[in-house]
Amino acid sequence: MTIFPPDPNLDALRLELARLRAVRGWSYDELAARSGLARRTLIEIEQGRTIGTLKTWHALAHALNTPVENLIGFLCQGHEPLGNTDA
Repeated sequence: MTIFPPDPNLDALRLELARLRAVRGWSYDELAARSGLARRTLIEIEQGRTIGTLKTWHALAHALNTPVENLIGFLCQGHEPLGNTDA
């Protein structure tokens, strides 16, 4: 039997991005300049119209000076990731 993981919490991920940007007082333009991403991409991510690529999130993590695993970890908010079961 195949056990599928829960759906990723994309809302939590995008809300954390918005929170980190707001804490710094950065506009979309400021984050775009610091990350090398297009302002439109940032708006679409925060508004939930796109999720972006791993490369996008890597650039955002560097721009925000936060480990990428801290951002990606929000995908599991509301459920716990499966640990090592040593099956």
